[in-house]
Amino acid sequence: MSATDEQLQALGQGWAALAALHARIETHIERVLQKGHGLSAREYQVLDVLNRQDSFHLRMNQLADTVALSQSATTRLVTRLEDRGLLLRYLCATDRRGIYTEVSPAGRALLEQARPGYEAALREALTEAAKRPELAPLVAAVEALPAPA
Repeated sequence: MSATDEQLQALGQGWAALAALHARIETHIERVLQKGHGLSAREYQVLDVLNRQDSFHLRMNQLADTVALSQSATTRLVTRLEDRGLLLRYLCATDRRGIYTEVSPAGRALLEQARPGYEAALREALTEAAKRPELAPLVAAVEALPAPA
């Protein structure tokens, strides 16, 4: 095996470990949010991303990019949240092609209720993952990330 083959194999193993860490965390968070608040992990993420905006809204294409979903998947997700009264959608006043999405007061209230469970589930999932030798370095890297400004 050449050095390049070994490097590619190591990259593949690293990617597999990263994907496994993500899946473990998301699965644990999903169970907690569904049970306690009727939210999926993606729904929580959308509410959280929008709530953290200074203006509390984003254009749909910006939201799709931020939560790493396709435009169509983002539209379906936003529609579900809007149907539940957790999000609002409206046309941009200066560009009729633009659609903004904003967290409703009910969405903010649910997000605040769900946040402690989300944070506890994240911590639990990371603690459990850190016990696995192949995931421990990734957990350490995540934990070493600086807090957002």
